[in-house]
Amino acid sequence: MPMRENKPVRNSLIIAAVVIGITVSFLIIYNTRQGSPVSTEDEPLVSAKEKSPVSEKGIIEIKEKMFISQVNDVYLNKDDYLGKTIKLEGLFKMEQGYDKAYCFVLRYGPGCCGYDGNVGFEVSWNKDKETEKSYPGEDSWVEATGELKTYEEDGYNEFLYLDLVSLNVLDKRGQETVMQ
Repeated sequence: MPMRENKPVRNSLIIAAVVIGITVSFLIIYNTRQGSPVSTEDEPLVSAKEKSPVSEKGIIEIKEKMFISQVNDVYLNKDDYLGKTIKLEGLFKMEQGYDKAYCFVLRYGPGCCGYDGNVGFEVSWNKDKETEKSYPGEDSWVEATGELKTYEEDGYNEFLYLDLVSLNVLDKRGQETVMQ
């Protein structure tokens, strides 16, 4: 009699792994917001305030070390971030739509199929006024700073974007692929 693969057990293990991963991510975000001490193997124990993503100028800085978690937190809790200034570094990408181009600052994350691992934000120079400012070349490493806003397209879809204050090409590149 041939052996059958035990799909319910395998599926349960996959679900458990996903739940554990999500739980760990939320615990990291929760502990950071609560001011609990945060520690890694490479760094001494420091308070969350010392590791805060908010600079002295009130700018929320998306750091390389927790890039995916911080970007996800913005998308999951957009009402907490709308109207605030966000700064991040990443690859500049431009995608041509049917009637206009869309610009992004992103990094590659874990994924399995093409573009599903991209993490970052759409960026635009003052969408409300459609000012003509230049953008860097494709795949340039940039630092983008802008106010988090939303816009609607097709009358019903709402999208997040950074209304740019600055978009600077940097000589020193960070990690193009991030894991957390």
